[in-house]
Amino acid sequence: MDNQNFEIILGSSSKARREILAEMGYEFTIVSADIDDKSIRKERPEDLVMALAEAKADAIMMKLTAQVEDISRSTLLITADTVVVYQGTIREKPTTAEEARRFIRDYSGGSGKVVGSAVVTNLVTGSRKGGWESAEVYFLEIPDEVIDGLIEEGITFNVAGGLMLEHPLILPLVDTVVGTADCVMGLSKTLTEKLMKEALVEAMV
Repeated sequence: MDNQNFEIILGSSSKARREILAEMGYEFTIVSADIDDKSIRKERPEDLVMALAEAKADAIMMKLTAQVEDISRSTLLITADTVVVYQGTIREKPTTAEEARRFIRDYSGGSGKVVGSAVVTNLVTGSRKGGWESAEVYFLEIPDEVIDGLIEEGITFNVAGGLMLEHPLILPLVDTVVGTADCVMGLSKTLTEKLMKEALVEAMV
């Protein structure tokens, strides 16, 4: 999609998602969704991340109601959600230091599965395309001082399952990633690109 001839709104305040979309070469504006994640529950992680990304899109569209009516140029709204699955249990953002410590200790010498969704809504046509991807992250032993550092910094509370691949304390302790790093970080580039093309192509039919 060279020569971007459409607008993009990223419905996320995530720094990692902003960086990923910028790496993809796109210009975009940011609008946060402000939804209560805990009010949406699904048993399957794939269903949960899809439901949350769609709820974020709906909330942002409500925020932008007046502007949406005036939009003439193709505008894509991108929303996403990520959870970690550990031994069959869905993990979202840790809420306490104790929970964060337990999450990270569990990954030490083991692995966590990341399930991430992307939903692209064409605000002109109303067309919505969505999908999910997963990746497995295997870790070396994570020392207590690294765990303490992550918790003290506070950033681990902003990511699903307290799992942050790109942090300089954690990155050297990643053994293997089965899947893509961008999926783990919160936005799969290949999935997002595919959904954007589908949402734009449908608009031209």
